[in-house]
Amino acid sequence: MSNARAGVSPYVVAMVVMLTTFMEVLDTSVANVALPHIAGSLSATIDESTWVLTSYLVANAVVLPMAGWFGSLMGRKRFYLLCVLLFTVSSLLCAAAPTLGWLIFFRVLQGLGGGGLQPTSQSILMESFPPHKRGQAMAMYGLGVVLAPLIGPVLGGWLTDNFSWNWIFLINIPVGVVSMALAGAILTDPPYLKRISLKDSRQIDFVGFGLVILGLASLEIVLDEGQRNDWFSSSFIVVFAVLAVAGLLAAVVWELRQEHPVVDLRLLRDRTFASACVMLFAVGFVLYGSTFLIPVFLQTMLGFDATTSGLVMTPGGIVVLFCMPLVGHLVHRIDTRLMVIYGVTMTGLGLLLMSGFTLQVGYRDAALARVVQSLGLASLFIPINVIAYATLSREMANRAAGLMNLFRNIGGSVGIAILSTVLSRRTQFHQTVLVGHITPTSLPHRAFVAGVGQALVARGQNAADAMHQALGLLYAQTLRQATYMAMMDVFFVVACICFAVIPLVFIMRRPPEQGGDPVDAH
Repeated sequence: MSNARAGVSPYVVAMVVMLTTFMEVLDTSVANVALPHIAGSLSATIDESTWVLTSYLVANAVVLPMAGWFGSLMGRKRFYLLCVLLFTVSSLLCAAAPTLGWLIFFRVLQGLGGGGLQPTSQSILMESFPPHKRGQAMAMYGLGVVLAPLIGPVLGGWLTDNFSWNWIFLINIPVGVVSMALAGAILTDPPYLKRISLKDSRQIDFVGFGLVILGLASLEIVLDEGQRNDWFSSSFIVVFAVLAVAGLLAAVVWELRQEHPVVDLRLLRDRTFASACVMLFAVGFVLYGSTFLIPVFLQTMLGFDATTSGLVMTPGGIVVLFCMPLVGHLVHRIDTRLMVIYGVTMTGLGLLLMSGFTLQVGYRDAALARVVQSLGLASLFIPINVIAYATLSREMANRAAGLMNLFRNIGGSVGIAILSTVLSRRTQFHQTVLVGHITPTSLPHRAFVAGVGQALVARGQNAADAMHQALGLLYAQTLRQATYMAMMDVFFVVACICFAVIPLVFIMRRPPEQGGDPVDAH
């Protein structure tokens, strides 16, 4: 059953594959804070530079569900090493990119390499550990998947401020070289891994391959660019939305009819696995969505600098670091479904605390709310993955990992897209309501303008300029209050999403005793 050479501990395997998994997930968020520097250095606008993020996510999404198929085609070890090599070389090329166009192209290559790492690493881990220790395997894997999005913005900001944006890519190179050397020395393909023959064209799903690429790439572009282009008022977004719907619907119909599909959607017939995928979608939605929203609130509303806002996130990361090994130890001693309920509830409670923030909230209260949320996140990833694999055969595990990682990553993209849109729409709504209560004849309006105007006149301004500045300050305060109220609405929405997925737990079957091998068939 092992994926390692004889005598190699599965914990050594876990450390090796976690290295590249951490760096790959880190690269989904590490470049966010560096975009202004990248744009300035490569003579591009901020809007143009966002394709540095979009191109990576698109390539990532395309490869994720097909990683199992590629592993069967060329062998899992060979595919894993190829992914590490492509990710490492393209990271070097990204750092040396002379123009924005070349940087985007190299980010596509980096995303293609990175997209295969997550599911392949997860499959190797789950099969290297015996069933009763898979919780510990997922704990080590989960540390990389959950911690990387939390650390990414902080690390990216620090490297950019103290060195240059090129270093956010250069740090991948030594990790990739070490990982390739270790993986090449210790990994082997399991004997039961079914191989696809290139000589038999019936085993190569060319049509499915093209439809999946078309659908997922178009969907990722819509999600990542939609808010910036005002969604369906843009013909650009409409075209890619139509391509996404057509491509994905055609892919589903086609893949379900193939004997050797490039993405095995038949796995979703298992209600436990399907429920776990939806739960992972929700985890990605909440994890990436809140990681995007919290720094925005801290910096725009509370005036925290980038370093301080990163420090607010740090205690939550420490909680995850310490709690995940404990969860991995407990996952086979407690009904896994109860742990999922606890994790969802704690995550929701942390977000409810955030929805009650005021503009006077300090570092301590903000960090505490993040800690409560992190207590929940630490208790979600491992149990959901253990439940998902519990009823799958070893042969299915390789392709299941790709689907599960796809659901989590798409959940993150959907979360950021929806939350940014809701934030914009609710800000407009609250601004309209507030402006409706602030008229030139209202007492608060007159008192504010008169008070500020008198203060400015006392400092030497003439009366006309003082009046204009007072009105400007009033508008700025109204907009700030509207944005604050919108952010509280968004935190509340995300909390409600957490509580709304709890019923899915009761659809899942109770995981079998983990003393033996997993079920071989459905």
